[in-house]
Amino acid sequence: MLLDLTVQGWLEELGERGPAPGGGSAAAVTAAMAAALVAMAARLSADSWADAAGFSAQTAALRDRLAALAQADADDYAESLRILENPEAIPAERRDRVLASALDRAAQTPLLIAETAGDVATLAYQARERVEPKVQADVEAAVALAASAAQAAARFVEVNLSATRGDPRVEQARAAAEAAARTMRNVFPPT
Repeated sequence: MLLDLTVQGWLEELGERGPAPGGGSAAAVTAAMAAALVAMAARLSADSWADAAGFSAQTAALRDRLAALAQADADDYAESLRILENPEAIPAERRDRVLASALDRAAQTPLLIAETAGDVATLAYQARERVEPKVQADVEAAVALAASAAQAAARFVEVNLSATRGDPRVEQARAAAEAAARTMRNVFPPT
């Protein structure tokens, strides 16, 4: 299980020869780290910010959701690859349906990652002016991390649904990623 690994173990697992965990899981972990930064900043700002406990609880819940999505993405992607690499093992009358289902699952988890990462970016941005000055840069970093994670996850939705024309999830993922990118540009305007 990815969540049981040390940071060193996670990095080694990510860099192994196999394709899973891959970029989707990395995006989920990145967004989970962003949520953890916001939770930490809120906790450290509790004396001066009335809503700090609520923000901390909300971002902690998003962190936990993203951590679970990291494992789900690795599992879904590995299973999808197994199916896609051996289509001849699937009876011909079921093959199209099974292959479509595998691609569908491989796209659904990154979509959830993109949307949840976008939520983290929004909450980090909202917390930015409320946290103690000593942790404001941490919250700004969280905006950037979450926005980058949303962008990466949206790309996996696009790739995994590239064989399906007009799937609305591609636009959903793009919208979540673009909203997160706009939030990031509010913190880090282009120079």
